[in-house]
Amino acid sequence: MSEPRSKAHHRRRRSRTALAVGVPLALTAAGTFAYGTDLGILGSSGRQASAAAPTWAADTADGFASVNSLGQNGTYGGRGGKTVTVKTLADLEKYATAAEPYVIVVAGTITMNPVGKEIKVKSDKTIVGQGTAGHIVGGGFFLGQGVHNVIIRNLTIRDAYQGIWNDKDHDFDAIQMDGAHHVWIDHNDLRHMADGLIDVRKDSTNVTVSWNRLSDNNKTFGIGWTGNVRTDITIHHNWIRETEQRNPSTDNAAHAHLYNNFLEDAPGTAITSAYGNYSRGGTKMVLENSLFQGVKNPVIKDSGAAVVQRGNSFSGTSGRNESGGSAFDPKTYYPYSLDKVADLPSILKAGAGPRASIGTTAAATKAAAATTLTVAQDGSGQYRTVQAAVNAVPANNPARVVIAVKPGTYRELVKVPSNKPHVTIQGTGGSRKDTTIVYNNASGTPKPGGGTYGTGGSATVAVEADDFQARNLTISNDFDEKANQSLDGHQAVALRTAADKVFLDGIIVSGDQDTLLLDTASKDRLGRVYVSNSYVIGNVDFIFGRATAVVDKSVITLKKRWNGTSAGYVTAPSTAANRKGILIANSTVNGDVSAGSFYLGRPWHAGGDASLDPQTTVRNTSLSNAIKSTPWTDMSGFSWKDDRFAEYKNSGAGAGSASTDRPHLSDAQAANQEVADWLAGWTPSAS
Repeated sequence: MSEPRSKAHHRRRRSRTALAVGVPLALTAAGTFAYGTDLGILGSSGRQASAAAPTWAADTADGFASVNSLGQNGTYGGRGGKTVTVKTLADLEKYATAAEPYVIVVAGTITMNPVGKEIKVKSDKTIVGQGTAGHIVGGGFFLGQGVHNVIIRNLTIRDAYQGIWNDKDHDFDAIQMDGAHHVWIDHNDLRHMADGLIDVRKDSTNVTVSWNRLSDNNKTFGIGWTGNVRTDITIHHNWIRETEQRNPSTDNAAHAHLYNNFLEDAPGTAITSAYGNYSRGGTKMVLENSLFQGVKNPVIKDSGAAVVQRGNSFSGTSGRNESGGSAFDPKTYYPYSLDKVADLPSILKAGAGPRASIGTTAAATKAAAATTLTVAQDGSGQYRTVQAAVNAVPANNPARVVIAVKPGTYRELVKVPSNKPHVTIQGTGGSRKDTTIVYNNASGTPKPGGGTYGTGGSATVAVEADDFQARNLTISNDFDEKANQSLDGHQAVALRTAADKVFLDGIIVSGDQDTLLLDTASKDRLGRVYVSNSYVIGNVDFIFGRATAVVDKSVITLKKRWNGTSAGYVTAPSTAANRKGILIANSTVNGDVSAGSFYLGRPWHAGGDASLDPQTTVRNTSLSNAIKSTPWTDMSGFSWKDDRFAEYKNSGAGAGSASTDRPHLSDAQAANQEVADWLAGWTPSAS
């Protein structure tokens, strides 16, 4: 998209600002993982795998276990360590207590000796059952003070029961934590133990418990038991049945987020529930879209605790069902989505607990597993270039394909064609700076076959396939404007999207002029893009195009021009009439440029198309003093005042009060210009 070269004037219709009311936004970070044939690479007891680690060995947790804190960036277990398979207690204990990271696959039934033994797991471990064959009998696992980054998945841990129902003498838990952090307990079957199934104690925090079957026990799940209010825990998609108490009992948790759990007390059995979810002490609990069936006292709280209930369902319950106080908004910590309560019995009966094959959807009801293709420059992956991996994706592939790109700088052009949907390109390094895809084409760069690339053709990465995702990497165009003054066009795109349901999560997009082109497949096609937790860097029209695009919770970095001057435009929307354009929300705009040197946007009427109705809204965003006091300007003879440009409740030195040259939305208008209005029923989910 070029800077204006003429000032030809065009007749325009009056501007419009009304937008349709949307729906609440809900995101999901449910894990993407797959069992089954991948485990065939594992050898006999204790032998290291000779092939690459299975795809699920790279999985990371969702919920509070995914939140960076205490020096730990999310929870990924033994990822990067050796993968071993074990069939004996000696081998399991050897690798679980080792100092180095391991992915440990339990390939049979291991009986604890003595009964009640709890293996003291060290940090950086993944312990996972091979299909449904991994059983731990008569004991479990203990995670002590400071132990962190542990994943326990797809196991059956059972039968430490000592014949006393409310056993106060035997502390034989399935999984116990005392001062651990960043732990993910997922897709296990925990039952018939002497004390609790799960104990999260002594300020253990950043824990996620998901997709487990918890049953046949007196005490299910205890949390807390200190005077400190520190624990952050997420509990979702668990089937809790035929248990009496602690379902869970949550004591002094700073943040307890419980959603989509199914608590069932079936009639006619010997086990009767005493209570369901209990918020104790100073706990702040958010309880959403859970189903309580036949449970006595389904939700109870202490006077000083908080329970915020939303969307829960109660069938055949009796006794206390309480809520009150203020809690927190889980979406400020991590994305997630909610399944319908009515669907929980079928979803959890099919998907909770160990699985021979765990599917790619949050509901875990599809057997199809995500395919992972690995890219590494040094030859340690399946492919040496990102484009080679894209080429390997089958045409019209029906399920998610993750292209895992190892750290390095990949100087190449990448195109994801329209017949290859459901592709994720994901850097595997510890930082989004570790993996970079970069090239240096510009609009005026000569093409090998003649002609020049043009603006759209200059993109380092071009995405034309729906349901594309990118995360944890940098996409850059490092075209050198200073060294190429003789070229006719300096527009140099880093990333171009021309598709629907594009999710850009935790990335850096870097360039100068026209960095991020958010387009659609055609003028009459919808193209929704959600950019979250990312950095976008540039100077001239560097977020532009006709997509319905959201830049949320991100940093927009302004940079100087090639000659050291400060002047530029953040957005240049070319929105079709009756569609939504560019929304910047909950973000920061800053950079090392001169005060008052940048516009927030200008209307791009591509090809002089007067039927377009460009739109940019910037709301709830911090603006540095680089933003002009009159933040919108005309382009190529089209007045910004004839299109849709507005602000709402921005802050910072670059924010300003409403005027004819700086329109602000009213509260009523802003209510119809939320993120959810832009996404229009699409809930981006990390996969």
